[in-house]
Amino acid sequence: MTEIIHPFYESHRGAMEAAMCHRLDLAETMLSERAHLSSLDGIRHEVMAEFDIVLTQMPYVGGAGSRMSDFFMRLMGFMAISRVLRRHGVSVSVIGEIERETYKAQLLTVPEAERLDSGRQFMSSENQTLLREQAAKSATESHQKEFPDDFVYDFVEPGPHDNFEFGINYRACGFCKFAARHEDKEILPNICGLDFVAYAARGIHLERTQTLAGGASHCNFRFSRQRD
Repeated sequence: MTEIIHPFYESHRGAMEAAMCHRLDLAETMLSERAHLSSLDGIRHEVMAEFDIVLTQMPYVGGAGSRMSDFFMRLMGFMAISRVLRRHGVSVSVIGEIERETYKAQLLTVPEAERLDSGRQFMSSENQTLLREQAAKSATESHQKEFPDDFVYDFVEPGPHDNFEFGINYRACGFCKFAARHEDKEILPNICGLDFVAYAARGIHLERTQTLAGGASHCNFRFSRQRD
């Protein structure tokens, strides 16, 4: 039976595949020098074939109406990379290093002004209002019933002695659910590590001291603007 890609992801498939090809271009030297892999054309073919599988496995969490859909589309490809590299005997720690540096290099191809503007929008009061609304929605019984593979999170207001501007506590993680279902728990922490890279590229300081993947009750994201 042929596996089906959800129509929402199918509509973005071209862009996701292009991003994957770009990542593999950026990672090529590291795959050779750090992972000690030869036949990089073969590795590329394996990764893209695995990405086709990942696309059929990606859970639908509301499409354009859910901010977490973008997280899945931007980061799930790293699951495909990790799976293939593990099959070739590359250690999880080396995979994590390669993926973080590759993702950073990819993000930095976007002009700085555009990246920083995106960061300002994320930290804006308007976006914080949206985050509060979506956090409240994520925790409702109706939403969790309709999208059981989605994230569940709370918006965190800073206290008088806190040095962050706002926070998010993720009480359930879509990547954790995905990893548990598809036996990817070993490589899951590498996905978590990409968060620091993604926010730093936009001029945002992320502090996080615990994760669901690490066995905590929640992931404690705390955001503030980077200072020069």
